[in-house]
Amino acid sequence: MRHVITATYGLVVYLFFLAAFLYSVDFVGDLPVPKTLDSGTPGPLVATLVIDLLLTVFAVQHSVMARPAFKRWWTRIVSQAAERSAYVLFASLALVLILVGWQPLPQVVWQVVNPIGVLGLQAIFWLGWGVLPISTFLLDHFERFGLKQTFMRAGPSKSPVLRTPLFYRWVRHPIYVGFLLAFWATPTMTAGHLLFAIGPTGYILIGIALEERDLVDQSGDAYRRYRERVGMLFPRWGRRTPAEPTHPLP
Repeated sequence: MRHVITATYGLVVYLFFLAAFLYSVDFVGDLPVPKTLDSGTPGPLVATLVIDLLLTVFAVQHSVMARPAFKRWWTRIVSQAAERSAYVLFASLALVLILVGWQPLPQVVWQVVNPIGVLGLQAIFWLGWGVLPISTFLLDHFERFGLKQTFMRAGPSKSPVLRTPLFYRWVRHPIYVGFLLAFWATPTMTAGHLLFAIGPTGYILIGIALEERDLVDQSGDAYRRYRERVGMLFPRWGRRTPAEPTHPLP
């Protein structure tokens, strides 16, 4: 019965995450959904800035809960099998809070009107959202989002091995690349959209620094060699990548 409850919990959390993720695509792209980045009635400038900046702070949860020290403490409270799903749940709740609470700043910072330019930026936007799920499947999608742990009665492996397929032969963090493409590629950049893009960009750079410190601690020279040969967010053309760097789940 405990296994059934844990597996059900993992599945419900995964579906909740999936719904939040899919809605966030529409939210960032100003697609026809009830609330987007630029929809709604603007409020007082200072109050809007305070609210939006406070909301971006919730992204810190992602890095805090991903740290090994936190995981060691957290697994004293939740089981190994449920730990990853709990991480996904809190990350999804933080995302939903941003989606619900975000206040618009509709002032236009730049706008592309050339049809070719508009199509190009829209293509990059969808490319970013496409890179994201593909990259997670390259890293074992179902382990990353807790389903394998809850269904197989086992916690995550300590040092999952990545054999650098596809994107990982060119950049070390294609998931973050996908986010950056999706957040920055827009024909009409409003002040609110710009603020939304700047916040996660800063978080991503800090998150990468913390994550790579953990990777070096776990993998030593293997990851150092990988980092020397493969760019963080941009490819280093003409360099061979090592065969099997290790890459634990963030």
